[in-house]
Amino acid sequence: MSTPEQLTVVLVGPMGAGKTSVGRQVAKRLGVRFIDTDKRIAAEHGPIPELFASRGEPHFRELEQAAVATALREGGVISLGGGAVSSSATRALLRQHPVVFLAVSPEAVAERIHSGGRPLLAGDDDPLERWNQIYEQRRGWYEEVADVTFDTSRRPMQRIADEIAAWRRKQA
Repeated sequence: MSTPEQLTVVLVGPMGAGKTSVGRQVAKRLGVRFIDTDKRIAAEHGPIPELFASRGEPHFRELEQAAVATALREGGVISLGGGAVSSSATRALLRQHPVVFLAVSPEAVAERIHSGGRPLLAGDDDPLERWNQIYEQRRGWYEEVADVTFDTSRRPMQRIADEIAAWRRKQA
Protein backbone atom coordinates (compact mmCIF):
# COMPACT_ATOMS: atom_id res chain seq x y z
CA MET A 1 0.00 0.00 0.00
CA SER A 2 1.25 3.47 -0.82
CA THR A 3 2.03 5.97 1.89
CA PRO A 4 0.77 9.55 1.67
CA GLU A 5 4.28 10.78 0.88
CA GLN A 6 4.43 8.50 -2.16
CA LEU A 7 1.19 10.01 -3.44
CA THR A 8 2.38 13.60 -3.54
CA VAL A 9 1.11 15.49 -6.56
CA VAL A 10 1.53 19.15 -7.41
CA LEU A 11 -1.10 21.23 -9.25
CA VAL A 12 0.02 24.19 -11.34
CA GLY A 13 -1.87 26.46 -13.67
CA PRO A 14 -3.21 29.97 -14.11
CA MET A 15 -5.50 31.89 -11.80
CA GLY A 16 -9.01 30.48 -12.01
CA ALA A 17 -8.05 27.04 -13.34
CA GLY A 18 -9.49 25.29 -10.28
CA LYS A 19 -6.29 24.26 -8.51
CA THR A 20 -7.77 24.66 -5.02
CA SER A 21 -11.17 23.09 -5.65
CA VAL A 22 -9.76 20.20 -7.70
CA GLY A 23 -6.85 19.81 -5.29
CA ARG A 24 -9.09 19.34 -2.27
CA GLN A 25 -11.03 16.63 -4.08
CA VAL A 26 -7.89 14.84 -5.30
CA ALA A 27 -6.48 14.84 -1.76
CA LYS A 28 -9.68 13.32 -0.44
CA ARG A 29 -9.61 10.59 -3.09
CA LEU A 30 -5.95 9.78 -2.38
CA GLY A 31 -6.35 9.99 1.40
CA VAL A 32 -3.61 12.60 1.79
CA ARG A 33 -3.39 16.16 3.06
CA PHE A 34 -4.16 19.17 0.87
CA ILE A 35 -1.82 22.16 0.92
CA ASP A 36 -2.57 25.47 -0.80
CA THR A 37 0.70 27.43 -0.75
CA ASP A 38 -1.07 30.78 -1.26
CA LYS A 39 -3.26 30.14 1.79
CA ARG A 40 -0.20 29.19 3.84
CA ILE A 41 1.61 32.36 2.85
CA ALA A 42 -1.42 34.47 3.74
CA ALA A 43 -1.81 32.71 7.10
CA GLU A 44 1.86 33.32 7.98
CA HIS A 45 2.47 36.74 6.42
CA GLY A 46 -0.89 38.41 5.85
CA PRO A 47 -3.14 38.87 2.83
CA ILE A 48 -1.38 38.46 -0.51
CA PRO A 49 -2.70 41.73 -2.00
CA GLU A 50 -1.22 43.57 1.00
CA LEU A 51 2.11 41.74 0.61
CA PHE A 52 2.25 42.80 -3.03
CA ALA A 53 1.41 46.40 -2.12
CA SER A 54 3.75 46.74 0.85
CA ARG A 55 6.71 44.51 -0.04
CA GLY A 56 6.42 43.95 -3.81
CA GLU A 57 6.18 40.89 -6.01
CA PRO A 58 9.87 39.85 -5.66
CA HIS A 59 9.47 39.55 -1.88
CA PHE A 60 6.26 37.58 -2.33
CA ARG A 61 8.00 35.20 -4.76
CA GLU A 62 10.70 34.52 -2.14
CA LEU A 63 8.04 33.65 0.44
CA GLU A 64 6.31 31.52 -2.16
CA GLN A 65 9.45 29.55 -3.04
CA ALA A 66 10.01 28.76 0.65
CA ALA A 67 6.36 27.72 1.07
CA VAL A 68 6.59 25.41 -1.96
CA ALA A 69 9.78 23.78 -0.67
CA THR A 70 8.17 23.17 2.75
CA ALA A 71 4.98 21.77 1.21
CA LEU A 72 6.96 19.41 -1.04
CA ARG A 73 8.83 18.06 2.00
CA GLU A 74 5.51 17.44 3.77
CA GLY A 75 3.83 15.75 0.80
CA GLY A 76 0.21 15.42 -0.24
CA VAL A 77 -1.72 17.29 -2.90
CA ILE A 78 -0.11 20.70 -3.27
CA SER A 79 -1.75 23.60 -5.08
CA LEU A 80 0.67 26.33 -6.16
CA GLY A 81 -0.16 29.93 -6.85
CA GLY A 82 -0.33 30.76 -10.54
CA GLY A 83 3.02 32.55 -10.58
CA ALA A 84 5.05 30.05 -8.55
CA VAL A 85 6.47 28.57 -11.76
CA SER A 86 8.06 31.92 -12.66
CA SER A 87 10.91 31.05 -10.26
CA SER A 88 13.60 28.83 -11.80
CA ALA A 89 14.42 27.52 -8.32
CA THR A 90 10.80 26.47 -7.82
CA ARG A 91 10.73 24.82 -11.24
CA ALA A 92 13.85 22.87 -10.27
CA LEU A 93 12.15 21.65 -7.08
CA LEU A 94 9.12 20.52 -9.11
CA ARG A 95 11.23 18.29 -11.37
CA GLN A 96 11.43 15.77 -8.53
CA HIS A 97 7.64 15.45 -8.15
CA PRO A 98 4.60 14.50 -10.25
CA VAL A 99 3.07 17.73 -11.58
CA VAL A 100 -0.37 18.29 -13.11
CA PHE A 101 -1.00 21.36 -15.26
CA LEU A 102 -4.62 22.51 -14.99
CA ALA A 103 -5.28 24.43 -18.18
CA VAL A 104 -8.36 26.57 -18.76
CA SER A 105 -9.71 28.63 -21.62
CA PRO A 106 -10.17 32.40 -21.33
CA GLU A 107 -13.91 31.98 -21.92
CA ALA A 108 -14.28 29.57 -19.00
CA VAL A 109 -12.08 31.57 -16.67
CA ALA A 110 -13.96 34.83 -17.31
CA GLU A 111 -16.73 33.85 -14.90
CA ARG A 112 -14.24 32.55 -12.30
CA ILE A 113 -11.87 35.50 -11.83
CA HIS A 114 -14.33 38.25 -10.94
CA SER A 115 -14.24 37.47 -7.20
CA GLY A 116 -11.29 39.79 -6.50
CA GLY A 117 -8.30 39.24 -4.25
CA ARG A 118 -5.98 38.76 -7.22
CA PRO A 119 -3.35 41.51 -7.09
CA LEU A 120 -2.02 40.92 -10.60
CA LEU A 121 -5.51 41.55 -11.99
CA ALA A 122 -6.10 44.72 -9.99
CA GLY A 123 -6.10 48.10 -11.68
CA ASP A 124 -7.85 49.76 -14.57
CA ASP A 125 -7.05 47.18 -17.25
CA ASP A 126 -9.63 44.63 -18.32
CA PRO A 127 -9.05 41.69 -15.92
CA LEU A 128 -9.60 39.07 -18.62
CA GLU A 129 -7.15 40.76 -20.97
CA ARG A 130 -4.60 40.95 -18.15
CA TRP A 131 -5.27 37.29 -17.27
CA ASN A 132 -4.60 36.34 -20.90
CA GLN A 133 -1.30 38.22 -20.89
CA ILE A 134 -0.18 36.56 -17.66
CA TYR A 135 -1.28 33.11 -18.86
CA GLU A 136 0.66 33.47 -22.11
CA GLN A 137 3.76 34.61 -20.19
CA ARG A 138 3.60 31.54 -17.91
CA ARG A 139 2.21 28.83 -20.18
CA GLY A 140 5.67 27.62 -21.22
CA TRP A 141 6.69 27.20 -17.58
CA TYR A 142 3.53 25.24 -16.78
CA GLU A 143 4.24 22.95 -19.73
CA GLU A 144 7.92 22.65 -18.72
CA VAL A 145 7.15 21.32 -15.24
CA ALA A 146 4.04 19.29 -16.05
CA ASP A 147 3.93 15.53 -16.41
CA VAL A 148 0.29 15.64 -17.56
CA THR A 149 -2.29 18.29 -18.47
CA PHE A 150 -6.01 18.38 -17.70
CA ASP A 151 -8.29 21.06 -19.14
CA THR A 152 -10.79 22.34 -16.55
CA SER A 153 -12.71 24.61 -18.94
CA ARG A 154 -15.93 22.67 -19.43
CA ARG A 155 -15.70 19.40 -17.53
CA PRO A 156 -16.99 18.70 -14.02
CA MET A 157 -14.32 19.25 -11.38
CA GLN A 158 -15.27 15.94 -9.72
CA ARG A 159 -14.46 14.01 -12.91
CA ILE A 160 -11.16 15.83 -13.30
CA ALA A 161 -10.29 15.03 -9.67
CA ASP A 162 -11.12 11.35 -10.27
CA GLU A 163 -8.88 11.28 -13.34
CA ILE A 164 -5.98 12.99 -11.57
CA ALA A 165 -6.22 10.61 -8.60
CA ALA A 166 -6.28 7.61 -10.96
CA TRP A 167 -3.31 8.99 -12.91
CA ARG A 168 -1.35 9.56 -9.70
CA ARG A 169 -2.02 6.06 -8.40
CA LYS A 170 -0.62 4.65 -11.64
CA GLN A 171 2.59 6.67 -11.08
CA ALA A 172 3.14 5.26 -7.56
